[in-house]
Amino acid sequence: MPHPTRTRPNILITGTPGTGKTTTSELVSLATGLEHIEVGKIVKERGLHDGWNEEFQSWILDEDKVVDELEPAMSEGGRVIDHHGCDFFPERWFDLVVVLRTDNQVLYPRLVKRNYPENKIGENIECEIMQVVLEEAKSSYRSNIVVELRSDSVEDIENNVSWIESWIDQFDPSRDVVVVDGNGEDEDDDDDDDEEMES
Repeated sequence: MPHPTRTRPNILITGTPGTGKTTTSELVSLATGLEHIEVGKIVKERGLHDGWNEEFQSWILDEDKVVDELEPAMSEGGRVIDHHGCDFFPERWFDLVVVLRTDNQVLYPRLVKRNYPENKIGENIECEIMQVVLEEAKSSYRSNIVVELRSDSVEDIENNVSWIESWIDQFDPSRDVVVVDGNGEDEDDDDDDDEEMES
């Protein structure tokens, strides 16, 4: 559904931990001027949690607090949200949902480098194998705004940032300008023959 009250889009960049969400979001912000909001960071800084999970070494997210905290900013538009979960955000918030995917042979050493405990590494690897975040995105948002992009290398990240930047250039708040399929390629719109962008 278009959001004519927003002049700039809201974008969600999600994926399993270690897929490059924060790096990609920071680069998109630098390239486009959209404000990058790292959910994990504000959860810690603003106390938007229900305490610390010792087993997985992470804060226990309070979803209602996060939504209430972000609502004013998301209503304005022009935000890039960076988080590994996506199914609790209101659907109305986003104009584009990017799910980053990484090969497990690349993902595993990234998680090891973060000093994650083995149980946390195993959980994240299993999530990536089972496409948990991708399936959450597909079930939570309109299919024509969800795009899956590979994020295995620096080159992939650069290409993804360029693709997102091109999408933003075509953004029209009064309608869905760019229709994407699950592989990051444009589909034909009945009303518009939008210029194709490659992932």
